[in-house]
Amino acid sequence: MSDTDYDLIIVGGGMVGASLAISLAGQPLRIALIEAAPLRTDAGPANYDDRAIALSFGSRRIFDAMGLWADIAPQATAIEHIHVSDQGRFGFTRLHAQQEKVAALGYVVTARQLGAVLMDRLQSCENLTVMSPATLSDLKLGDDHATAVIHHDNGKTQALTCRLLVAADGGNSPVRNLLDIHTTAHDYGQTAIIANITPQKAHGHVAYERFTRHGPLALLPMADNRCSLVWTRTPQDAQRLLDENEADFLNELQSCFGNRLGRFTRVGRRHGYPLQLIRAEEQVRQRLALIGNAAHTLHPIAGQGFNLGLRDVAALAQCIVDTQHNNDDIGALSVLEQYAHWRQRDHRQVIGFTNSLVRTFSNDFPPLACARNLGLIATDVLPPVKHLLARHAMGLAGRLPRLARGLPL
Repeated sequence: MSDTDYDLIIVGGGMVGASLAISLAGQPLRIALIEAAPLRTDAGPANYDDRAIALSFGSRRIFDAMGLWADIAPQATAIEHIHVSDQGRFGFTRLHAQQEKVAALGYVVTARQLGAVLMDRLQSCENLTVMSPATLSDLKLGDDHATAVIHHDNGKTQALTCRLLVAADGGNSPVRNLLDIHTTAHDYGQTAIIANITPQKAHGHVAYERFTRHGPLALLPMADNRCSLVWTRTPQDAQRLLDENEADFLNELQSCFGNRLGRFTRVGRRHGYPLQLIRAEEQVRQRLALIGNAAHTLHPIAGQGFNLGLRDVAALAQCIVDTQHNNDDIGALSVLEQYAHWRQRDHRQVIGFTNSLVRTFSNDFPPLACARNLGLIATDVLPPVKHLLARHAMGLAGRLPRLARGLPL
């Protein structure tokens, strides 16, 4: 192995990239984190419209093992129950934390709060050099090292070498583009409306997933009795709802969700996001690994996107540490292929599950509607089936990395 400026360069300082850097803090590794936007260590005051992030129970374990959960927990709202239903039909399924013998099935925290915890911890990582704002302008993968050309905000250009480069730079990954890594994309022909709302009744720590003839509608419990709304509609419908006044928007939402939470009394700023499934055709190359949205961008129907990326972090961190302990090359293709093979099943299952939900609950063909509602009822009354569904929802299925089992690296 040749001498390099860094052992590891992480491109992308968002929540997934920052989590990888923090997970490897204290390891005998020289790490650089490259982020195009200025990294803010001051979270600023809380806002009604702060975007929510759903964390599975498995993600809590990962953050706990990284020493972060104690800082996240005071700001997190527990999901103690999940209620799944089909609008206007008889089927429903309920999941309960108590039945799964956990404190919560998952948690909801704002992106601002989670980001502030991660940014604060990055400051104390002694083996880490943060370059921000800085952009990647060129990248070459060699046999024994990768060379990344970094353009700094002050106009300085710098060539850095590393044994392994990790792309954590999002769905429009510049790393993918520079290396001409192709993607497969499926346009769902849907737009997700994201907003925070306030219901008349207390949410009671219940997360709702309601399938309507227009598309899935999810409500996640937040602090101050807010709920985070993810409402999937056709692009035309979504634009109409985004343009409606508050009263008309809440009335239409009420007709789709019902009165389980009483009347909806307030909605914050609304945002629309076109929905696609994007998968990189290559997860790894010699000296390169893709994680998070750079590798896979999902439909938000089951709130699994960030959690899947965090499990990428946990698995890759374990591969890096174990390889380093064996005095082997962390950027070798044989090592990275083991990581990719490990993650393949989880990726396939989560993507398959979300796709199946979208297809099954977007079709009003009467026999299919009847079958899916019988399936919901069966899931609710058959403990083994319900337990399996809960394990997947909590991110606890399959072979888990040490961090995902709550163990240190």
